[in-house]
Amino acid sequence: MRKYLVGTVLALSLLATAILNVGAAHAAFTLEGKPKIAFIFLGPVNDGGWTESHDIARRKLEKQLGVDITYTENIPEETTKVRQAIDLYVQRGYNIIIGTSYGYGDAFLEASKEYPHVAFLNAAGDTNSRNLESFYVRTYQGWYLAGMIAGAMTKTDKLGMLGGFPLALVNWDINGFARGVQATNPNATVSSIFVNTWYDPVKEGQMAEALLEQGVDVVATDLSAASALTAAEKQSKYSVGFQIDMSPHAPKYHLTSVVFHWEKFLAPTINKIINGTWEPSKYGAFVGLKTGVIGLSPINDKAPQSVIDKVEKAKQAMIDGTLSPFAGPVRKQDGSLVVDKGQSMTDDQLWSMDYFVKGVRGTMPKSQ
Repeated sequence: MRKYLVGTVLALSLLATAILNVGAAHAAFTLEGKPKIAFIFLGPVNDGGWTESHDIARRKLEKQLGVDITYTENIPEETTKVRQAIDLYVQRGYNIIIGTSYGYGDAFLEASKEYPHVAFLNAAGDTNSRNLESFYVRTYQGWYLAGMIAGAMTKTDKLGMLGGFPLALVNWDINGFARGVQATNPNATVSSIFVNTWYDPVKEGQMAEALLEQGVDVVATDLSAASALTAAEKQSKYSVGFQIDMSPHAPKYHLTSVVFHWEKFLAPTINKIINGTWEPSKYGAFVGLKTGVIGLSPINDKAPQSVIDKVEKAKQAMIDGTLSPFAGPVRKQDGSLVVDKGQSMTDDQLWSMDYFVKGVRGTMPKSQ
């Protein structure tokens, strides 16, 4: 997942810009033969985060579609190795192949041209063709909802959040969380630390402990390891996880996790492929709460029902399009205005987010 997210933001800004443009869809794709589906995973299926979230979806898809879905794990972001995995599946008759990394983009694009009778999907990619569609998620929506819960539960008005690298999709998670916190607790602040890794349980645990020493009583993580939650649990402090439900690692004080439900996008898309109605977007898919691909795990019983009701109301408003986590006024740490009152942040602004919003404490390093 490490290389995946670094590469994602360096190039997904181009994807996001393209998504804003309205263009003609590709002609409907016709699948030859019965569906044979395979996943290609970047990491191990039990990594506790990114790959595991995709494997959870794979297993759900098997039940929903009534088919066996195979997979290959630990395929690095190297075009040659990705192509080897793809070619082997095609040779074995697989005709729907799903990738899970930005770094797979070139290999998937090459393969889509070589195998026009095969349907390709790739999470977090930025390459598309008549039989290839990349897709990603508006994670900041889920983080806004989690922030609402966390803001209501803090007693010190000091919360903390770990991020990987100062990249747009990390920055919008931190800022979305902070905006949610402010929605229920305007006096609270969020201290942010970039760990400069995507998976380092020891380092993440240490950074969480550093935040706790500063008086933080809610720790959120934008990473795959659960060590930050474990550190908070040991001190009877609240925590928020990411990617999959991390409550088993902090059964008493885990508030919720922002989780992926990839099957919510994949199931209807695969059905379209099977039914001959799939028309891949020329610019990929950028989906959110409305599709159910991003959401929250069960909320801790310690959260008051009044808070849960507010979260549900906000969630529905985002689905209806009447609420945006970054609706104006939005100001940076220094007070400068980014989005004026009555306006909402555009996707272009999201993908170029290189700052913290007001209410976040920490230093924004230069983008990498």
